[in-house]
Amino acid sequence: MIEIEALGWVISFDPSAVLAPGMFLALIVALLSGFPVAFCLGGIGVIFALLGMLSGEIEPQFVTALPQRILGIMANFTLLAIPAFVFMGSMLESSGIAERLLETMGRLLGRLRGGLALAVVLVGSLLAATTGVVAATVTTMGLISLPAMLRAGYDKSLATGVIVASGTLGQIIPPSIVLVVLGDQLGISVGDLFIGALLPGLLMSAVFAIYVLLISALKPELAPELKPELTGSSHPLQLVQSVLPPIALIVAVLGSIFFGIATPTEAGVIGAIGAMVMAILMGSTAFSLVFRGVGGDQLISELLLNLPGGRVGFLVFSMLIIFLLGFFIDFFEIAFIAVPLLLPAARQLLGPEAMVWFGVIIGANLQTSFLTPPFGFALFYLRGVAPDEVSTRDIYRGALPFVGLQVAVLALIIAVPGLVDWLPRLAGALSPGPMT
Repeated sequence: MIEIEALGWVISFDPSAVLAPGMFLALIVALLSGFPVAFCLGGIGVIFALLGMLSGEIEPQFVTALPQRILGIMANFTLLAIPAFVFMGSMLESSGIAERLLETMGRLLGRLRGGLALAVVLVGSLLAATTGVVAATVTTMGLISLPAMLRAGYDKSLATGVIVASGTLGQIIPPSIVLVVLGDQLGISVGDLFIGALLPGLLMSAVFAIYVLLISALKPELAPELKPELTGSSHPLQLVQSVLPPIALIVAVLGSIFFGIATPTEAGVIGAIGAMVMAILMGSTAFSLVFRGVGGDQLISELLLNLPGGRVGFLVFSMLIIFLLGFFIDFFEIAFIAVPLLLPAARQLLGPEAMVWFGVIIGANLQTSFLTPPFGFALFYLRGVAPDEVSTRDIYRGALPFVGLQVAVLALIIAVPGLVDWLPRLAGALSPGPMT
């Protein structure tokens, strides 16, 4: 307890009751200011570490643990998968595999009403299963498929919406960078997360495809039938040549993980034959260390454990917080800031055995952050390559129905945990040991 005397008044306050909430509020203000997230996290951590030492809440020896935590991050083998998968995505884009796949699928499905949009969903799913890089997928499909759909008379919102939504499938369909980060933050096997997310990811793709076919049938003016000269033909050999390389890569990357041949990190290197990400992680480490030092983790844990509704109340609150944060900050920042705060309460309320399921539903929730305005990154990527006739409003309007579909699939995954748990149990029975 600290007492301050001024003008005959004595003011007493407990620093532990002020520093933790103040640190959290300072982070929110800093993030909304637009300042780089890594520096917001690290700077606030340093400032409140000094305030904590001055008030006596933090011992100087406590802060000396920070260098060891940073060295632990740099030596984290699991996080090596992130740059490996990013590099793999860049190679797919540069090699022209994605471009040939889009063109071939477009010709194959072009005669079907809504076929071009359906081709985008299918290609987005295939690209998602080869790399979790949203930027490469959205940019490639925006450059190739968007002009084709506009020439065919597709509604601008439907065309842009299906591109940005399909581009985000790589965040839930493994190998996903989001799942790599979540596995590290939750302290669970990334391989188990990959396997658990496979069925929900395919379900998300199926829901997108069904929506495209239904909206094309119910509102045919949104997706006119293509003229024969626009569909062309696709030789069977050309189809095999376009589809075989990404399928082979999927088998090499995911197959090696599922059957225990390689860890996710090693599989990322197989597929490949983010400096700023590490800066954010180091900043979040400094922030979390000081936040724990001033009692913030205990404060958050008590708040979450005392929510009305128990387990259900915690799930509703945590999913709502992550969804709302997705409107303003990147999925990396959410994973590094929010997930560690939710983890203690999640382990107590849900149980350690439910952490893979919890990680998958967080991943499905984070997928929406790429589509929710004003800062959905998939929207920005498409805006950068879209022709002038497509407005930002068209892109935002097109994304909204798919955000609703993502939330609906998220609710289904929460209601039916077996969608996540079945494959990991099967893989565990077939694999000789746990995947990391």
